[in-house]
Amino acid sequence: MEVVAVDIGGTHARFAIAEVEGGKVRSLSEPITLKTAEHGSLQLAWQAFGRRIDRELPRAASIAVASPINDTLIKLTNNPWIIRPPLMHERLGVDTYSFINDFGAVGHAVAQVPEDNFIHVCGPDVPLPERGVLSICGPGTGLGVAQVLRHAHDYHVIETEGGHQDFAPLDGIEDALLKRLRKTYTRASAERAVSGPAIVAWYETLAEIEGSPVASRDDKTLWQLALDGHDSLAAAALDRFCLSLGAFAGDTALAHGAKGVVIAGGLGLRLKDKLLESGFGQRFTAKGRFQSLMGNIPVKLITHPQPGLFGAAAAFAQEHAR
Repeated sequence: MEVVAVDIGGTHARFAIAEVEGGKVRSLSEPITLKTAEHGSLQLAWQAFGRRIDRELPRAASIAVASPINDTLIKLTNNPWIIRPPLMHERLGVDTYSFINDFGAVGHAVAQVPEDNFIHVCGPDVPLPERGVLSICGPGTGLGVAQVLRHAHDYHVIETEGGHQDFAPLDGIEDALLKRLRKTYTRASAERAVSGPAIVAWYETLAEIEGSPVASRDDKTLWQLALDGHDSLAAAALDRFCLSLGAFAGDTALAHGAKGVVIAGGLGLRLKDKLLESGFGQRFTAKGRFQSLMGNIPVKLITHPQPGLFGAAAAFAQEHAR
């Protein structure tokens, strides 16, 4: 069966045609990526996708969105689109559809992609356990979190909004970041410190500590400078970002009772080399009396190029195989 798989984030909407059978994804076409800012709605982006591939679209869709799922109205968290599920047949011409939170979709990808789609980050270098809870988290436009409960020969994905937990500073520099965040936001969540846009707050906080006046720069520019290593202040901001991601991933694993952790998100793969050489692993395990427990949890990075699209298709396949 063919399905249009869609992965809608704060910045991009990705589309592909998936072939699903027996609860599994059999194939995924080359994805088409559209900028959400260049399309006024899902319907308009859907039509643009159809024109790009120049074919009639399947009458089934599975849509992952960066938002909590609602049966009547979905307002995306970091995107102005509004989606009304009851109008899917009328607006998109589909007979069957599924909606899933974007990190719920990543959870399905984690459960279904082969083991060679992961690289080791820290903890024991062993495959992800086949039973128990896997925690998935990662930064992109926001900070996504989900759980996968593996049992017997099946799995269950639990969608969450764990990225909106309170940010918990662990040292004086993070205290300074929290102070800066409080000037802008009523509440400083973990997402304000561990997401793509957060690099700006880290950069400006470190500049203030150094007493260095800096020109205002957007997050895209700062990420490029940080990853290239051409700006020492941006590189330091990236180091602090990785530390906070490690601490957050460890807190998430504790809260979930996780047997394994997977880092994902739009920035996850871009951070691959930086995570391996940063203090991520030390912060992940630094949980006081539970340090030994944390050291026994394998932490992986998913390397599949389109986990959101693959996972959206996998969610549809699992739901409609039952």
